[in-house]
Amino acid sequence: MTGMKRTTQKNLMLFSGRAHPELAREVAELLEVDLVPTTSYNFANGETYVRFEESVRGCDAFVIQSHSAPINEWIMEQLIMTDALKRASAKRITMVTPFYGYARQDKKHRGREPISARLMADLFHTAGADRLMAVDLHTAQTQGFFDGPVDHLLALPVLSSYIETRVDTSLLTVVAPDSGRVRVAEQWADRLGGCPLAFIHKTRDVNVPNSVVANRVVGEVEGRTCIVVDDMIDTGGTVVKAADALLDAGASDVIVAATHGVLSDPAVDRLKNARIREVVVTNTLPIPQERRFDSLTVLSIAPLIARAIREVFEDGSVTSLFGGVS
Repeated sequence: MTGMKRTTQKNLMLFSGRAHPELAREVAELLEVDLVPTTSYNFANGETYVRFEESVRGCDAFVIQSHSAPINEWIMEQLIMTDALKRASAKRITMVTPFYGYARQDKKHRGREPISARLMADLFHTAGADRLMAVDLHTAQTQGFFDGPVDHLLALPVLSSYIETRVDTSLLTVVAPDSGRVRVAEQWADRLGGCPLAFIHKTRDVNVPNSVVANRVVGEVEGRTCIVVDDMIDTGGTVVKAADALLDAGASDVIVAATHGVLSDPAVDRLKNARIREVVVTNTLPIPQERRFDSLTVLSIAPLIARAIREVFEDGSVTSLFGGVS
């Protein structure tokens, strides 16, 4: 009796939702693959429909979707894409979320609040995701919410390499805009050759979202160029008040570097009129031309995502991309 021969050749397939197709196309070019043709549209009542135009059976599927506004629509689309892949017999499904929605809601500040970041991870798992990949989660603990491998990519190498070309690092101070970002600021300082650290002591009204009061600067900033580092810029209130506090404390210049440019209103007006030399973000989220301004620099995160996808596909080490830290 002659047995059947079984081939084990792996097949990488890349899928994109409609939230940020430009980033997905750039990742596809770097991986030298084509995005899988996909039919996606909304019914009259808002329901989302997705169908892939090629067979996905047995493939190693990577679904790229950044959770930009309208955030709930794009999260739902990615969940539906994942369910479609599971039901079409994809071998492994990795959800690539350059910006992970609801990441800020990772703990309870008061009673009767949700932990929405955990709910997101549960939804991804239920939809059929085997693995998650995200860039600069709001807190590293979010990795523990998903029951499976999580690749936590860091934009630090991309951002810091650019900053090194813009400033004299001997005159640089890295600033955390609040106490929660001190660990990230330490990583920045190490990357930039051990430059000094400072942070802004601030208070936040838990009853008013996006409301921040900058109190005082802790650390030596007088006469130095300060780089304020954060994971995202949403309405811009935190970084603008941090810049004002630093300049009032004698800093010579302020640059802001953040991974995610959410830029919800009134961020653009605030940042355009702020005493900030340059605002540097990556393109984890789409930033339309009308929301760009002269002092804004947008760096591409696509090479980092493409390298991580290749490492996962080839069963390599994603942690090695960051020197063992991720």
